[in-house]
Order: sequence, then structure tokens, then C-alpha cells
Amino acid sequence: MITAGIDIGSRTIKVAVLRDGEIVGRALDTAGAEPARRASALLRDALLAAGVSRDAVAHITATGAGRALVEDAHSTVTDITAAARAANFFFPGAVTVVEVGAEESRAVKTDGAGRVLDSAVNEKCAAGSGSFTESMARALGMTLEEFAEKSLQSTTRIAMNAQCTVFAESEVVGLMHSGVDRRDIAYAVNDAIATRVSATARRVKLEGEVVLLGGLARNRGFVRCLKEKLEVDRILIPEAPELADAVGAAIVAAERAA
Repeated sequence: MITAGIDIGSRTIKVAVLRDGEIVGRALDTAGAEPARRASALLRDALLAAGVSRDAVAHITATGAGRALVEDAHSTVTDITAAARAANFFFPGAVTVVEVGAEESRAVKTDGAGRVLDSAVNEKCAAGSGSFTESMARALGMTLEEFAEKSLQSTTRIAMNAQCTVFAESEVVGLMHSGVDRRDIAYAVNDAIATRVSATARRVKLEGEVVLLGGLARNRGFVRCLKEKLEVDRILIPEAPELADAVGAAIVAAERAA
């Protein structure tokens, strides 16, 4: 059976195509001004990569903040459910799932088989999201890759007092003008984000190993800070963490087409 999942987030659109439980096609790009049209184009790209026609797809499920916009979808599913299914797909038996998106972070407790038992979302403060990282990296004059690596090179711990993005940017500029090493500032930013995310995660009560999803999982500096905050030795991260919810939606699509 061939199914597809489309995840329309606030910043990016991700598409995953599954054939009998295996990822055979994927596509990702920014949402742009016309996310519905972009989603359709990315679906075509993912199907082309998979080598299958649109008619061969049994079911398409959309997720994410813009899931209602997807005209190609047969059904929709919440991003929390999609994240739970994806975590179990990548790491069977996973119970605790943490996901950091562009605008919010969330934690999900599952039954170990991808079913949601509890969840918590931090959507009130950008300091617990990927967009906060982008803003801080820009203020430091770094790419996201540089930001992550510089954070790992930090030798002095400093505190970030501001939590609002606007005030935090001003604080970062002030720290640079004071001569504070940019590596230490990068670490402080990652540490501040990890503090917010870990607080959300603890609301669902940690159990077993933690699975981290979302694009921020590629930031090794943030991952190190999150491990420290959660007091765990390791965090499980799939090969393409930003694609997770699209994969989860495709899994739900397979369940609904069965």
C-alpha cells in the first residue's frame, strides 16, 4: 500500500510517501505565500522521487497548523498524533516524545505503540521554538550550522535573562558589545531554549528514553543542553527529524486506508 503525509507548518512544508511502511519519497520546502499550492507541488515532487503516480496513492493525510488547506488530502490528523506515530515508527516502543517546531514546542506521552496518552504544548513563548534560534543566530551574524557548532565550543556559562524574542535580540547585541564571546552567547541561547522545552516535557512525566523530533534536533548544541536539563544520557533522534510529522501522517493514512 502507498500512502502520503503532508505536514504544513508555519514555516515549512514536508511531504513523505510510504510504501508498505517504508519511506520511498520525500520533499521539503518553505511554505511561501501560497502554502496550499506549494503543498501540491511538493506532493508531486515526493511522488516523483518515489516513482509512483498520484493514482497509486491509497490515502493522503495532512497535519500541521495548515492541514485544513491541503486540497489533496483525504483526511487530517493533529500534529500531536502524527508525532506519536512517527516516534514509534522510528523507535518502536518509544514512550516520551519531544518536538520543537518553528513556533512552538510540545511533549507527548504515548503507550509505546504510537497512541497518545498525554501531551503538553508551549505555544505562548517563542523562546521554546526553532524561530527563536533563527532570530538569535541572525543577531550573532551566524548561520544555523555555525550557531550550533559555536555553542559546543563554549567555555564560559552566562545567563540569558530575556525570554521574548525582541528583548533577547537586544540582549544578544548588548552582550556582543560588552565583549562576550559569541560562542558563550550561542550556548546561553540554546540553554534558554532547552530550559523552556524541558519544562514542557516534564509536564507529561518522562518515561524511558526521549525521542526528539523537529528541525531543532539538528542543532547539536541544543541537544546537549536538553540532555543536561532532562538529566538523560542520550536522546534518540531520527535520520530526518524535520520530516517526522509528515511520516506520522502517512502512517495514519495507511491505518485509515486499511
